[in-house]
Amino acid sequence: MKLKSLAAALLVCAAPAAFADAPAKPIPQTPEAWLARMTDMTQNMSAYKDPKVFVPWLNAVTEPGFYTTMGNNMMDPGNWLNFMNSMTQPGAYSNMAQFADPNVYMKWLAASMDPNFYTAVLTQLSDPGKMMRWAMSPLDPKVMSMLMNSINPNLYMKWMMSPLDPRSMQLMTAPINPNLYMGWAGASMNPASYGDMWKGFMTPGATGALPTLPTLPALPTFPTYAAPAAGAAPAFNFFDPNAWTQMLQVPAAGQPYAFPFPVPAAPAAAPAAPAK
Repeated sequence: MKLKSLAAALLVCAAPAAFADAPAKPIPQTPEAWLARMTDMTQNMSAYKDPKVFVPWLNAVTEPGFYTTMGNNMMDPGNWLNFMNSMTQPGAYSNMAQFADPNVYMKWLAASMDPNFYTAVLTQLSDPGKMMRWAMSPLDPKVMSMLMNSINPNLYMKWMMSPLDPRSMQLMTAPINPNLYMGWAGASMNPASYGDMWKGFMTPGATGALPTLPTLPALPTFPTYAAPAAGAAPAFNFFDPNAWTQMLQVPAAGQPYAFPFPVPAAPAAAPAAPAK
C-alpha cells in the first residue's frame, strides 16, 4: 500500500514535466493544418491568446477552401476520435488555464493601440482576391469532392468500423486509466499551466537572492555614570529595592531615636515652697 501511495505521489510530481516547457508550435500554413489545431483541445485557443496568431487565423477562416476542407474532415470518423481524445489530455486544462496569465491581456492591449494590427485585419477582410475566390468557390474541385464524398461507400464503411479503431478503444478506456487523473492533477498544480508569468512559482531554486536589509544607523550611546567617590554619599537608585528598605530602618536597641526635627526640652521643675 505504501508503494502504491509513493508511486501515485511520484506520478503527480512528474506529470507536469511532460508538457510544462513544450516549445511554441509553428503557425499553420494550410487549411488542413489549421483544422487540425482547431480541433485539438490542447492548442485550439492559441489564436485568442496572441494577436500575432490571431491575424493568420483570421485569414485562414475567411478563405472558402477552409470550409470545404472542414466539410470533408467532418465526414471522417477518425477526426472526431482525435477531437474527443484530445479532450481527455491534461493539456486541455493548460490550454484554458493560460487565460489566467496577465501577459495575454497585455498583448491584446498593446495590439489595440497598434495601427499595424488594424491594418492587417482590414487588409484581409477587404482583399479583392479573397472576394473573387468566394465568388468562384462553387466551381472549386474541393466542393465537388465534398459533395461526391457523401455518396462514397467507403465513407460509410469507415463509420461502421470506427468502434474497432484503436482511438475508440483509447477513448473508452480513458475513464479507468489512473494516469488520466494523475495527469490532470499534475496540470492543475503546475504553475506553468497558468501561463509564462507563473513559471518558476513554487519551484525550488527558482527564486533569486533575498534582498539585503538596509544598514541601520548606529544606536545612540547612553551616558555612563561613574561610581561615587570614597566617603561620598551614594546616589539613590530608584530601582533598587534595598535602597527603599534602608529608608525605613528601625533603630537598633539601646540607641536613642534621632528625630528629624528639634524636640523642645522638658520644662524645669517648680521650686519647692518654703516651710512655715
